[in-house]
Amino acid sequence: MRFEIKAVKNNGEVTLLALEALNDSEAVNQAKSQGYTVLAVKQKASSFALPMLPRSRFQLLLFTQELLALLEAGLALVEAMEALNEKEQRPESRRVLERLIQRLYEGQTLSVALQQFPDIFPPLYLATVRASEKTGDLENALGRYVAYQTQADLVRKKMVNASIYPALLISAGGLVLLFLMSYVVPRFAHVYEAMGTELPLFSRLLLAWGQLIEAHAGTLALAVLVLLAGMAYLFSQAAVKRWFGTQLWKIPAIGERMRIYQLARFYRMLGMLLTGGTPVVPALGMVSGLLQASLREQLLQAARDIREGRSISLAMNSNGLTTPVALRMLRVGERTGQMGGMMERIASFYEEEMAQAVERFTRLFEPVLMALIGLVIGGVVILMYLPVFELAGSIQ
Repeated sequence: MRFEIKAVKNNGEVTLLALEALNDSEAVNQAKSQGYTVLAVKQKASSFALPMLPRSRFQLLLFTQELLALLEAGLALVEAMEALNEKEQRPESRRVLERLIQRLYEGQTLSVALQQFPDIFPPLYLATVRASEKTGDLENALGRYVAYQTQADLVRKKMVNASIYPALLISAGGLVLLFLMSYVVPRFAHVYEAMGTELPLFSRLLLAWGQLIEAHAGTLALAVLVLLAGMAYLFSQAAVKRWFGTQLWKIPAIGERMRIYQLARFYRMLGMLLTGGTPVVPALGMVSGLLQASLREQLLQAARDIREGRSISLAMNSNGLTTPVALRMLRVGERTGQMGGMMERIASFYEEEMAQAVERFTRLFEPVLMALIGLVIGGVVILMYLPVFELAGSIQ
């Protein structure tokens, strides 16, 4: 990314610098290394950039898997990082690895080195690495993170795959309907207009709509494009997304499934942190960002209850962060002292429940959607041919 920096030279002269860096922190460090005092920094958009194309990003899961494999093979941490840097082809990823290696050679710990890239390494990843540095168990910590991320990606992939077929049905049905309304219906309208016969009311309305589309096709197409662009812009805004998510949470069936999905992620990451040696109250603070705003407030209250000496199961249950099954499993974890592993089992139970719910919804929704699309298209066709049927009946 390109950054524009307003800085002061040693002689007091104010100047503007244009630097290439991965983030604003690196850009500031580059300017300071050149002897400048930074006053302001902002990202500069490239005039040749295509905003719709995805940017090349650091592949965190792949990096973790490869680092884990090298550590398990017996390489030291710095040697493993250098090996990853040698095989890396992407310039952005190479810059990240080179900065990490430089920090490690300076004597910093891995967690401190990772902190300079907050947009790449999330707080939960840093917490996992930091906890492993206290216990000397980096390999197991990285393995737990890989397992967590793989499971999260699997759940997300199931939900995406379940939505592909309905999306294809809606797209195909919309294209067929658009073809009928914009091409077939106007031609039927010309035929019936030449015949001069009296048409049924709904047929007249349909044909009038077809004639309107034919007469103002360009204007209507432009209006549709503007509407789609406006909707895309609105849904790209964080405030609109929050409002839309809040409305979904108010729908009982959907809101409960969204709650179960968030609790699954919450318990998965919380269990991973506890297994890695992170105390429960700091771990709760680290995973709070995974929850929706209302659940986050309940989590803060649960953390206060735990800090005051209440048990984890009681604090979670009293603040609406459990289900009957999860409550029983938490109590078992407290009795056995295996709270981290038990929370990961709770997450697995929730994820399986979510997968079954998505599968049931898909099996029910797909035939209903097909029937609805068939009714709409069939209705348009019947309304077009209804005058023909009436004319044939009058001839007989």
